[in-house]
Order: sequence, then structure tokens, then C-alpha cells
Amino acid sequence: MSQIWAMTAGEIARNVREGAFSAREATESALSRLDAVNGSLNAVVQRFDEEALRQADALDAARAAGRDRGSLAGVPVTLKVNVDQQGQATTNGLRTQKDLVAEHDSPFVANLRAAGAVIIGRTNTPAFSLRWFTRNSLHGHTRNPHDARLTPGGSSGGAGAAVAAGIGAIAHGTDIAGSIRYPAYACGVHGLRPSLGRIPAVNRSGPDRHIGAQLMAVSGPLARSVSDVRLAFGAMARPAAGDPWQVPATLAGTPFERRVALTVSPDGLPVHPAVEKALRDAAARLTDAGWAVTECPAPPLAAAAEINAVLWLSEFRRNKCGPLRAEDDPDANTVAGFMLERTPDPGMDGLMDALQQRVTLMRQWDEFLERFPVWLGPVSGELPFPDLLDVESAESFERVITAQMPQTGIPVLGVPAMTVTTGFDAGIPVGVQLVGPRYREDIVLDAATAIADRGPVLPPVDPAG
Repeated sequence: MSQIWAMTAGEIARNVREGAFSAREATESALSRLDAVNGSLNAVVQRFDEEALRQADALDAARAAGRDRGSLAGVPVTLKVNVDQQGQATTNGLRTQKDLVAEHDSPFVANLRAAGAVIIGRTNTPAFSLRWFTRNSLHGHTRNPHDARLTPGGSSGGAGAAVAAGIGAIAHGTDIAGSIRYPAYACGVHGLRPSLGRIPAVNRSGPDRHIGAQLMAVSGPLARSVSDVRLAFGAMARPAAGDPWQVPATLAGTPFERRVALTVSPDGLPVHPAVEKALRDAAARLTDAGWAVTECPAPPLAAAAEINAVLWLSEFRRNKCGPLRAEDDPDANTVAGFMLERTPDPGMDGLMDALQQRVTLMRQWDEFLERFPVWLGPVSGELPFPDLLDVESAESFERVITAQMPQTGIPVLGVPAMTVTTGFDAGIPVGVQLVGPRYREDIVLDAATAIADRGPVLPPVDPAG
């Protein structure tokens, strides 16, 4: 039973329900793996050994009494430090929030508990969840388990590193500009950004966010298998009170035609040869699975990325960057400075224009995804970056944000998107991005399954030096 930590979430839950091993044994195995590998990764920055074992014991008692334990019975999971978990600080990687203790679980956290998941720890994020790299002045620096010289991604870098290394079968992440999809890409796992309002979430520990985050920020799962992503998504998406943006859509929609649009270079984005190779390989896997793939341009995405920056940075400007100055995190200061310089203050008229243009782009993408229920494109124009590249210089930051345009554009549209890891290029993880119609995560997951089933098996990785 010592290798329970290496199993998928589906395997763990099935074995716990059938009594092959207990939830306590699954939890002890996950905590043992955390002991073994987290020291070199700093992926999990807060752990809950005693609480997790109590949760596991309660699940085992429920089984003994013949009660249902849920779809994630005994599955070890991690939560990102920027979401409310009752009794824990919602730090968001900030020293100024180290004592911001949540009195209530965010709705999806309660959903995970109700499904039988066992929360073993909280994962790292950059200060303000601001970057595609993961280091902050409170919790420290997270490393990529495949290669410490590479970024683990961000902002859910701790989540990506943890699940890739076998610390939990499922990790929670958040995404406003790629923060689920990029860590999945960089760490060689799968990550789903659901449609806006699909997974209910609210942080009552702080004030509600401004319009940009309301329209673009979501929570979602990362895992080593697509089936686990689907399982976690189903548990997290259960309707719950508290989130006014919530849309209680069914998890599976009407039948659809298996048509895919492949765009290698959206809006002329420069794309690394290994990224193009991964895209064409994924297209070939989909064709083999019976999907019809057409290579064609996509609707505008770079314009959506510009709107993302306007909406998100308006939140910084609205509070006159006061929290940024109060935290005084060197990395956050550098990156926010580059971002604010790159996107001048649009004023009220510019903000209104951005919101208007957003609807136009949403309509164009809705019509496109009606013809092609899946869009296949890059996660990034480049392979995972050298760690901390964004703070080296203004030029290196520009290189990073240019390559990440396929991530930053998607949240403006409100549609589901998923990173599917496809393998490695000279030891560096690589993958592709799938996009589907709003509230049709089932279509995206079906396409992801077709790609993953025809690719390499993804066991947990032992951290590299």
C-alpha cells in the first residue's frame, strides 16, 4: 500500500469505496510522499496532517456504517493559498494577509469536502497571484519537479508542482490569465479552466473584487490524468449559494459533431518548432480518434488579451496600487511596473470601450465554436521559460507576455479551456490548449481524453536537482 500516492484519484476513490484500503491509508501515503519530495519543491507551504487524518477516519467510519462517501472518497487534494479554507489564512502569497483567517470555506471547497476529498495542504502562489512564476516574500520559491531551472508556472505553480510530483492526486488552481493552464503546461500535467460561473467560488475573508476579476477569474482542477480532471470538475461544480455569477448548467450537454479547428499561430504569434510539433501531433491523435480536424485561423485573440490587461490592471489602479506598495514584494513590484507601463491608464471611456469590445469578441468566438466545437491552439508560443525570466529585464518580460497571449485572451471570452500535456521535448514538458463553447466542458474533456489516451502515460515525477 506504500504506493497509493501514485494512483489516480479515480483508483483511490474506487479502492476506498470497495474497502481494498482505507481513506486513512490513502492519506498516510500522500503525507509520506509530501515528506519525501516537498523539501526540494516548496510546492505545499502549509500542511494539515492531523486534520487530514481526522477527515480520513470520518470517511472510514462512514463506510463502516454503510453511508455514501462521495465521488472523491479518500482522495488527497491540495488547495491554493488564495482561496478561503475555514480556519486558515487566505494569504495569496502576501505577508500583509498572513493573518487573514477565513471563517468559512469557499463554496467549491465545501463541495470537495462533501465529495469525500481529503485536504492535505495548501499550495504556493506568487504575491498577488500575479505571475507565471512562483516566488514570494512570505512562502518562498517553488521549483519545477522536472527541472529546477524551469518555471513551475504560475500563479498556481505550487498546485502544478505538487500534483506532478504525486503530492495529492488532484490540485486546485485559479485562473485569470493562464494560472491553471500554464502551471499544467510547465509541470507536464492537465489543467482545466472552466467557464465563468461554472464552479461556485467566493472569498468572504476579503472584499469582493472589481469587474475585471469578476468576469475573468475562475477556480478549476489540475491532475495527472484527464479522467481525474473530469472527476474533480464534477465535484467542484456542484451548485452552491454565495456566488452571484454561478450558472448551474448540466455537466453534459447535447450531442455535438466532432469537429476541431487547428490554429498553430493565432494572430501571427511566433511559435517555437516544438510547440508546433506538439499541436500537429495532437491533431493527428484527434484524427485517429475520429475527429475531423481543419487547420484555419481563429477569431481575434490578441485583442482579447489586451482587454484582459485593461480590466485586470484597472483593479490595481482603482486602489492606487496601495496593496502593492504595502506588501513591497520585489518580484510583484517589478512585474506590476512592467504591466502598468505596457498598458496605460485607459480612463473611464477606455474601460467602457473594452467592455463593449469584449461582447463583440465573445460573439465572434461563440459563432466560431458553433462551427468547430473544439479549438486546438498553443498554450504558449514557447516551451516553459527559464525560471524567473520575467524579472530579469523589460525585454525578458516582453518576451514572456508576448508568448503567453493564447492564455491571457481566453478568460475575456468566458469559455472553458484546458491544457493537455502531450509529452516532452528534450526533457521539457510540452502540451496544447483546447477551447470549447461556454458550459461545454464535456466537449473539451472528450477531446482531451482522445489526445491523452494516445500519448505517454504520466506517472508522478521524482523531483530533479
